[in-house]
Amino acid sequence: MRSMRPDRWACRGAAAILVLLTSGVLRGADRPQWGEPGGRNQVSAEVGLPDRFDPETGLNVRWVVPLGTETWSTPVVSQGRILIGTNNGAPKDPRVKGDRGILVCLREDDGGFCWQLVVPKVTEDIYKDWPRVGMVSAATVEGDRVYMVSNRNEVMCLDLKGQADGNDGPYRDEGRHMVPAGTEPLEIAAQDADILWLYDIPAELGIWAHDSAHCSVLVHKDLLYVNTSSGLNGEHNRVRVPDKPSLIVLDKHTGRLVAQENEGIGPRIFHSTWSSPALGTVEDEPVVFFCGGDGVCYGFDPPRPSDAPVDLHCRWRFDCDPEAPKENVHQYIRNRQVSPSNIKSMPVFHEGRVYITAGGDIWWGKKEANLLCVDASGQGDVTRRGRLWSYAMGEHCCTTPSVWEGLVFVGDCGRMVHCVDAATGRAYWTHETDGEIWASTLVADGKVYVATRRGGVWVFAADREKRLLHHVRLDSPIAGTPVAANGVLYVATMRKLYAFQSGASAPPAQ
Repeated sequence: MRSMRPDRWACRGAAAILVLLTSGVLRGADRPQWGEPGGRNQVSAEVGLPDRFDPETGLNVRWVVPLGTETWSTPVVSQGRILIGTNNGAPKDPRVKGDRGILVCLREDDGGFCWQLVVPKVTEDIYKDWPRVGMVSAATVEGDRVYMVSNRNEVMCLDLKGQADGNDGPYRDEGRHMVPAGTEPLEIAAQDADILWLYDIPAELGIWAHDSAHCSVLVHKDLLYVNTSSGLNGEHNRVRVPDKPSLIVLDKHTGRLVAQENEGIGPRIFHSTWSSPALGTVEDEPVVFFCGGDGVCYGFDPPRPSDAPVDLHCRWRFDCDPEAPKENVHQYIRNRQVSPSNIKSMPVFHEGRVYITAGGDIWWGKKEANLLCVDASGQGDVTRRGRLWSYAMGEHCCTTPSVWEGLVFVGDCGRMVHCVDAATGRAYWTHETDGEIWASTLVADGKVYVATRRGGVWVFAADREKRLLHHVRLDSPIAGTPVAANGVLYVATMRKLYAFQSGASAPPAQ
């Protein structure tokens, strides 16, 4: 590995000293949403993170907290609280029984339980809310407000304090919302979430999620940008509601519908709408980048104030697979040679470029995946002129790339980690891990953290030369992305949330 430049060390040291002098303790920063604010880049400025850890011995383990039995969400950290979605497989409240979606709020210092959002599962059609997967969407925190999409595809604004400061409104029916229809409501207790407002996407727009709601809400000024998770029916032969939007915009104060996309994405959704929007500044103007279930990345102008919902203006459009079929796309379901592409990851905006992973659907499409780098400037269809480079990966890819100091790191479903030149798309190195990679990479403190579906955590040096620093197997598969906040690395497996910190020494695992 090449040595780090002295000026880079100096900058890191100065930043650490500044934090120490101003706060009295060496403390980093919260991570209140998925990825960097707006741009979605999963890169952190944290320093002093451990490059090795082992729950079996307690090495660099601060604490470990049990979750449910399936955890697909990524944790977020804000104001001394950690929020993560899971299921009710290991109930924290004896009143709550059976399969439920759970958003749990924990204390950052010791992992102690604060409160939880409980949402009944949709039971009439498993393809609207897959059994036992719990709450999949990652929360977004701004101030004392938590923006969340539930397993029932409801957009919610929650109080970060829960019911600790009383039941604030205007929403007051939490007790009834926690139980299935026709069931006696629960009495609201201190350990329950406080819903401030709720926008029910199925009730208001007729859009049910496919399998699960997958959305990390993007907040920009007074607006929320939300992926509707629109997708196929249970027979996988048509989109449930092809005339409905894939992206909507809500007022963050009230939940009122402000705008929606009207680009005709619906009929071309090959499987589902998995991607959450990102924000970039292009030619001094904000642009919301959104990857549809049709394999196209769109750039939208933020809507202007209006009394009634308006259509978003699409200023920029890039087709990630222009040679793929575009009509009657569902005839290609189960075709592993020829099919449309879709996008399961988020677009990453970084220094005037958009980085995207796209390719055949992991369950129903062709065995192909590419990492794309696109010029974010210009307007209209930029498919031909906008592509800067394309890099072929393994069979499929579900993960969002991380862009750091001229390098792009990404994992794929073929077990491979890739380090690619951000300028040219040329691979510097690859490494085969122990399992499929569904969690996105995290770059922090000069290291790349990678987690696999076999429960492995791999730590590499974030460099052009491959150097494996550590590998450890945790208790169960990992789908959520590792997160760094305030000097601590958080890794959620299906069953547990681990807090790793340099110098910590929890009791060895039993």
